[in-house]
Amino acid sequence: MGGRLIPRLLEAGYHVRAVGRSLERLRIRAWASHPAVELLEADILDRSALLRASQGCRVLYHLVHTTRPAPAAITGLDLQGARNLSAAAAAGGAQRIIYLGDCLRPQAEIAEVLQAGSVPATVLRAALILGSGSTSFEILRHVVERHPAMVVPRWIATPSYPIAIRNVLAYLIGCLEHEETAGETYDIGGPQALTYRELMEIYAQEAGLPRPHILTVPVAAVGMSVYWIHLVTPVPSALARPLVEGLCHSPVRPDERLRAIVPQELLTAREAIRLALERIRRFEVESHWSDATGVPPAEWTSPGDPAWAGVTSFVDQRHMVIDASPEEVWQALSRLGGQTGWYYGDALWRARGTLDRLLGGIGLGRGRRDPVALAPGDTVDFWRVADLRPPQKLVLVAEMRIPGRAWLEFQVRALGGGRTELVQSATFHPRGWLGMLYWYALFPLHQLLFRGMLRGIAQAVGTRIVSGPARLSSRRPAGTR
Repeated sequence: MGGRLIPRLLEAGYHVRAVGRSLERLRIRAWASHPAVELLEADILDRSALLRASQGCRVLYHLVHTTRPAPAAITGLDLQGARNLSAAAAAGGAQRIIYLGDCLRPQAEIAEVLQAGSVPATVLRAALILGSGSTSFEILRHVVERHPAMVVPRWIATPSYPIAIRNVLAYLIGCLEHEETAGETYDIGGPQALTYRELMEIYAQEAGLPRPHILTVPVAAVGMSVYWIHLVTPVPSALARPLVEGLCHSPVRPDERLRAIVPQELLTAREAIRLALERIRRFEVESHWSDATGVPPAEWTSPGDPAWAGVTSFVDQRHMVIDASPEEVWQALSRLGGQTGWYYGDALWRARGTLDRLLGGIGLGRGRRDPVALAPGDTVDFWRVADLRPPQKLVLVAEMRIPGRAWLEFQVRALGGGRTELVQSATFHPRGWLGMLYWYALFPLHQLLFRGMLRGIAQAVGTRIVSGPARLSSRRPAGTR
């Protein structure tokens, strides 16, 4: 939500200080170089960092959303984050806090903490937000497109007031511009109450798909529903749970007070779905739910460790030389994953993704933000871009469930005479004996996949292989390069 709010605040003439856990992830945004933008790195659990970030700010937007592993659970860390933000706002001289949450009790507790502070907090509560890349929309999209027939619990018949993401953004900016909203709580929603079954039928119509066949069973089964969504969509269970819990409760009618203060045309669910599909078709998705999840710690982003660290490091490294320029090789390399696939053994990659989902991981369903362009921090199926230096280097860090840490690195080197060397390195730091067993058990399969991937890249470039793929090494001690 923050990634979409910031450019609209800039268009309205505001100076914006964008704060996130990763400065590198902020720098890749299109608006990062805007003269009216400041970028700062801070964690909501670090009160001193929040205080530095809030200095001189008139209004703070709180858009941090908790992921809950258990029904209606909220941790002390969530509440501590809210207390930290409230304290930083007061110490930094802020006049307002604007918070976007949902209608469930855990979010209400966070809102209570914010509104108990000395800085007035405006709270907006939305049950279901529809927009390209949003959690709600991605669940809806994957369920309808991949499952023409399904058996679902009774929450599918509970109505809600889905609201378009552009209407939510308008309310967030409107609250900033109208001081009479300070300290108030507003339930926001779209113009009509719809059940999730009706939403699925509308999506099918707009996407040109057959009407889904749905059988409802008279049970709530929140846990089972969350696990089912986890298996059939790329959205992890921790993000799916708040949506399912919200749909199990009676709908909260949107507050007409805010609409009177911030008048706007509310899009219907059909219009919101149509706009989201158009953005996906044109590759114009501004932000995605996966942008805010799975950020690896800094020490995970590089396969190298100092020699004194004592870390066992396995490497499967190979190279090939082809008749092409580095730019031509990079063009094929930067399309890895998503719709393009992995240039070899896609059925095996899909099987690995399915196994990962069954084990509670993210699987392959996340795909890519863009089928052609890559940026640091982007997801590539169950990998994430850790380092990117076109057209010389690409490093992917694994985010699937494995007993250790894994990276896949590509280096592109110009050799002259119109030839290029592509070096591929798969690095694994095992965790305990299970990690060692994992590496040796999959080693033969990795030989097949990684060798085939290099050949597939050469084929995608449309050129001949001069030499290779040939193996360079299979293991190295920690700290060596």
